[in-house]
Amino acid sequence: MLLSGLVLHGTSAAQPAALAPHQTLLRQIYQELVEINTTDSAGDTTQAAEAMARRLTAAGLAAADVQVLAPAPRKGNLVARLRGTGAKRPLLLLAHLDVVEARREDWSVDPFKLLEQDGYFYGRGTADDKAMAAIFVANLIRLRAEGFVPDRDVIVALTADEEGGPHNGVKWLLARHRELIDADLAINEGAGGAILKGRYGANGVQASEKIYQSYRLEVKDRGGHSSLPVPGNAIYRLAAGLTRLAQVEFPVPASLDDVNRAFFDRTGASIGGPLGEAMRGVAQGVRDPAVIARVAGASPAFNARLRTTCVPTRLDAGHADNALPQTARAVVNCRVLPGESEAFVRQTLVTTLADDRIEVTPAAPFFPSPASPLSPDIMTAAEKVTGELWPGVPVIPSMGTGATDSKYLRAAGIRAYGTSGIFRTVDDIREHGRDERIPVRTLYESQEYLYRLVKALASP
Repeated sequence: MLLSGLVLHGTSAAQPAALAPHQTLLRQIYQELVEINTTDSAGDTTQAAEAMARRLTAAGLAAADVQVLAPAPRKGNLVARLRGTGAKRPLLLLAHLDVVEARREDWSVDPFKLLEQDGYFYGRGTADDKAMAAIFVANLIRLRAEGFVPDRDVIVALTADEEGGPHNGVKWLLARHRELIDADLAINEGAGGAILKGRYGANGVQASEKIYQSYRLEVKDRGGHSSLPVPGNAIYRLAAGLTRLAQVEFPVPASLDDVNRAFFDRTGASIGGPLGEAMRGVAQGVRDPAVIARVAGASPAFNARLRTTCVPTRLDAGHADNALPQTARAVVNCRVLPGESEAFVRQTLVTTLADDRIEVTPAAPFFPSPASPLSPDIMTAAEKVTGELWPGVPVIPSMGTGATDSKYLRAAGIRAYGTSGIFRTVDDIREHGRDERIPVRTLYESQEYLYRLVKALASP
């Protein structure tokens, strides 16, 4: 994940004056993908998957090694394989083709036309996640053209419905076609690099993520005429419970997991000063409330890595302007630390709300997502390539506070790591929002980073 408050190392590289052939190819693929609408409402990931399949087979991959599989119309997934010697189990390169909804009237530009302007690429999916999808396809073609024979198969999977929809591609492929994407480890979205004041600060490797879990809160009452109010108004009871929730934080675990411990240790070393010292103390097990408050108060991103968080995101109550409410409902969205149970989270909510009239119900089954180990192969490769491209920039392991399809891979026993080499300014993250964009130069830097990373992980 992107970091804030870092002491920065190195300067950002300039956009290439002239594109090399592999960069030109990437630019063409990127434009083609961005300009195919792949939203859930009106888009078509099958069209995008088939377009990429045509490019890969034209580049010489065997037709049997390039498959488009669709569980439903408009929900196609691409799986392509560059065959290696088989000395090691495969390496999976994962990106999703679907994008969040985008309305033309909300944007200052057309969201489904790739626009290069003022050093940025604009368009829906330019960052999330068509940059990595285009890079993986372009790099697979480059490796094929070079005659590279890896010591393991390299699989590219471009999937549907990561951003929402009923046909999640990774989940479906694991259930129906596990053999096509089974791998030793996977590279996916999830972490990039931080730019602050024009300089590069850290490159991330996401090895875990929080568990997404929402709860429905409901208060029921007999209601009545609004001219005869009573103290037990359902809205009052729910509002009082939510007020108590706003004043309580989940505890910081006595011992952080390996990923968060490494994050705070390395980030603290980069930051230095009192905050850096406090972060390294937290990594080492210091639980002094003042130290925790210093770290948590420095950034919402730091607080989210210290503890489970729960926040109300929706409210609904009453049935008429002139009637006492018979029901009051809220949705509370929780992001749960790996290793903490649904029962613990639910009981903490019940205790905090402190009203047995407020029913607390999980909105969906709890889906645990274990952390991937900080294995030497992935960390050494990421550090080596980062050092080559951006000398002095540290590699920092992280836990995602959002959610990616890596959770399905980890649950299936496939090590998954989010790392892209896409560096962006920490206060200009536009995924899911209007005028989504990334710096032009970082697209090509990411291409080289992921090319070298794959070669480091799959070289004989």
